[in-house]
Amino acid sequence: AECQWDGEFLLNCSFTRISTIPEGISRTAIVADFSHNNIKTFLCTDGRNEEWMLKHLNLSNNLISELSLTTCTNLPVLETLNLNGNAIHTLTLDTPMPAPRSKTYRIVDHLLPALKVLSVERNNLNRVPRGLGLLQSLQTVRMSSNSIQQIDPKDFQNCSQLKDIDLQNNKITKIHPDAFRDLNKLQVVVDLRENALTVPLPQILISLNFFQLEVYLSNNAW
Repeated sequence: AECQWDGEFLLNCSFTRISTIPEGISRTAIVADFSHNNIKTFLCTDGRNEEWMLKHLNLSNNLISELSLTTCTNLPVLETLNLNGNAIHTLTLDTPMPAPRSKTYRIVDHLLPALKVLSVERNNLNRVPRGLGLLQSLQTVRMSSNSIQQIDPKDFQNCSQLKDIDLQNNKITKIHPDAFRDLNKLQVVVDLRENALTVPLPQILISLNFFQLEVYLSNNAW
């Protein structure tokens, strides 16, 4: 009842002290803002499995600690997902799902097919979420101010559309030389400021396209 609905595109439930997503809200909303509340759990599906027309979903500044995106088959046009300022330590993208009419399992292969921006800043991640490559349209990933300790070679595997990576203010001490090698569309910035890197990274930097790319490395331990 406290949410504001313009009757067409915008649903604003910010600062309403809700602890769950209200039932029965319109599936025609294009923008939904649930920020600055007490939400602990977010489930994409509600049993009805109706598709939302959402393009922009804001769940920032809540109390979410674990989140699985593998069930988000009802958000086919979602472009931005804001999860900043929660307590997320586990973000699941690649858990096997039961195959239809079968006891076997399959990996979700078209997860949030339109998602371009994933923002998980100011959370409790200690690693890059596995399965980012399943987000086939992902262009920007923001994970600053977490507790990520290292970047592995498969962390950004198959992220063929990725242009912008923000890893500022983590606890990164090690980056695999091939971590960014196949990201041919990186053109905005790789932000590694305020981490715990101790050794310069010539192999990584050589593999990147400096003519299109900005790399920030200040305030590390070297």
